[in-house]
Amino acid sequence: MQIINVKENGIYIQWRIEQNGDLKLMHFSSAPLNENDIVKEAVSEGFPFIGINLSGFDRPYERHGNKYIVTAPGYRMKYISHEDSRNETGRLLTFCTADEETGVYVTSFLQFYDGLSVVRIWHRVENRGNDVQTLEYISNFHYEGIEKEGVLPRDEKMKVWIPHNSWQRELNWKSYTLPELGMEQVQPDEIQRSSGMLRISNTGNWSAKEYLPMAFLENTETGTGLFWQIEHNGSWHWEIGDQNGHLYLALGGPNEIYSHWSENLKPGESFETVKAAVGVSNGGLDDVMGILTDYRRRIRRKNRDNETLPVIFNDYMNCLWGQPTAEKEYPLIRAAADAGCEYYCIDAGWYADGDWWDNVGEWQESSLRFPEGLRKVTDYIRSFGMIPGVWLEPEVMGIHCLLASQVPDDWFFIRHGKRVYDRSRFQLDYRNPAVRRHMTDVVDRLIQEYGVGYIKTDYNIEPGIGTEFHADSCGSGMLEHERCYLAWLDSLWEKYPDLIIENCSSGGLRMDYAMLSRCSIQSTSDQDDYLKYAVIAANAPTGVTPEQAAVWAYPMNHQQPADLQTLRQETVFNMVNTMLLRIHQSGHLASLDDARKALVKEGIRVYKTIRSNIPRMRPFWPLGLASFSDAWVCMGLYDEKKAFLAVWKRKDDSHQLTITLKHPAAAGKKTAAACLYPSENHMEYHYDAKNRTLTVISHEKIDAGLFMIGPEEALCADAE
Repeated sequence: MQIINVKENGIYIQWRIEQNGDLKLMHFSSAPLNENDIVKEAVSEGFPFIGINLSGFDRPYERHGNKYIVTAPGYRMKYISHEDSRNETGRLLTFCTADEETGVYVTSFLQFYDGLSVVRIWHRVENRGNDVQTLEYISNFHYEGIEKEGVLPRDEKMKVWIPHNSWQRELNWKSYTLPELGMEQVQPDEIQRSSGMLRISNTGNWSAKEYLPMAFLENTETGTGLFWQIEHNGSWHWEIGDQNGHLYLALGGPNEIYSHWSENLKPGESFETVKAAVGVSNGGLDDVMGILTDYRRRIRRKNRDNETLPVIFNDYMNCLWGQPTAEKEYPLIRAAADAGCEYYCIDAGWYADGDWWDNVGEWQESSLRFPEGLRKVTDYIRSFGMIPGVWLEPEVMGIHCLLASQVPDDWFFIRHGKRVYDRSRFQLDYRNPAVRRHMTDVVDRLIQEYGVGYIKTDYNIEPGIGTEFHADSCGSGMLEHERCYLAWLDSLWEKYPDLIIENCSSGGLRMDYAMLSRCSIQSTSDQDDYLKYAVIAANAPTGVTPEQAAVWAYPMNHQQPADLQTLRQETVFNMVNTMLLRIHQSGHLASLDDARKALVKEGIRVYKTIRSNIPRMRPFWPLGLASFSDAWVCMGLYDEKKAFLAVWKRKDDSHQLTITLKHPAAAGKKTAAACLYPSENHMEYHYDAKNRTLTVISHEKIDAGLFMIGPEEALCADAE
């Protein structure tokens, strides 16, 4: 037996190579391995490093249900070799395992990141045998023993944090004990092998329509934790179950059972999995999100947008609602420029004379909406020093789009011999070069003819399990489409490196780091109620870096209150929603009274004085992650010297809040707090440097404020 111990960036890992060649992952944690934590009976059959299913092979013993354990030939994969090297990112471990019977080899890559306790993992499967092999499943990460640290029963110490995500209810994190999920331990320690599991999956092209592709597993007894994100813009899967006396975590991309995915590998062919990141922490949820924030910044495409954080006006939310005309745009353009916006995006409808929903796809300007041409409007935007943008939905074509009747079926997803559509749109297939050329021509025209520098790409359908056309399976067709779409995005930045492309999918329904390692900005929601949006905004840094998280600010809400004080508070609340993230300004700015115009303008001005700090700060939540039932919500960003803190009062049933701050910027006798916005603050506040507490008092029905905490001399020295 050979032992491979790795300690890197605070991660303790142990592999064991048995005499028969089995490669076992025995440990992956922020704490060293205690051999006594391992159930001895589990060692002979348990702890496989990788799970892989090929069609037509039996398992050596029952797996109970649809759990991805005891995979075949995964259980007989043998160690061949491994390499330990370094690159510009950090340490790189590469393992090679093989199944002698089929000639299938798996090369596994584990990329470390210097200074971060996270590993990016992916695999390449090669068929070196003589027969076609059908790949049904492969895990990115398979680890038994996730509960083994500590002495308490797993039911008492383990907590799972799951990010529920849906339209207008994005980033809705909830924590659960195992019994609350129906996973009480009822069998003896040495058995623990039931048919049930915790299974969180996505099937389809909306990667985050029910859950974000990530989670956090916390051991409340030992303080250790395991977190992960699956970096894929389509189908994915993770599960926690029991086997061999332990709990296991298995995660990966698409698979046959839950995603209708399989891939035929002829002799000599290979397949590479999607990527996933797995990390460890002993600092709780805030530490996990800080590590993920730093990691996401490392893997992201380098771009100017995420350094300068320009302010964007978009004419959609609680404003034109997809009915733009030149006449409506001109006063909004003037008002946006006066408020300090730097980009101006014309949202949906610019290409359609009437209803635009089901005839998208040709992307030609509407002469009825813009009688003097769209270029007249984009030039007007530029005349105020702003960069124009437009809305596109590049993966769909409306069923009433003339072009849809003129192109062949291979432009679209096909199932059961028919085009796949949803909500009166066909799903385009980006595996087809003609589709990619068509959309590249559209983007070229928008940039060259209209001077567009910002494109909001939206996506409002779900095409289901994929396409059968020229594919080994529907899920295989889907996966290749998704990879071709990402390659198409990459090709745009090769031509136009400063082009900003916003990732939107009915708000935040494709919030994943396959998309966000490329797109510099992410729509977080279509939520049109600013009181509810505060919850989404506060939790936004869990799913996306703060400098990528676009949040709407629409001071003229669709249901306007009557009294002037409430109108003022509504405006302040809207601005605070977005001031630690990315401002997506909207609302009928041109028709606001002078007082509310001044509040919008002040909010943007203050944002510009602090935004250069945001790309280097970590998020924190002194009240915990926000919930839609909370009266008070709080989220902050910090570095070693200072912190910014957004505080929202959402209900009129509590007038005072005391917030305890634990980050380094809160320490020191000369630490103080200041309200950055609004200047005419209705929140009373007091900072206790000794106890590191900020107390705020408000007797308004709703209220919000943006605060800075740090050394007294730094409070007024943070201008851009």
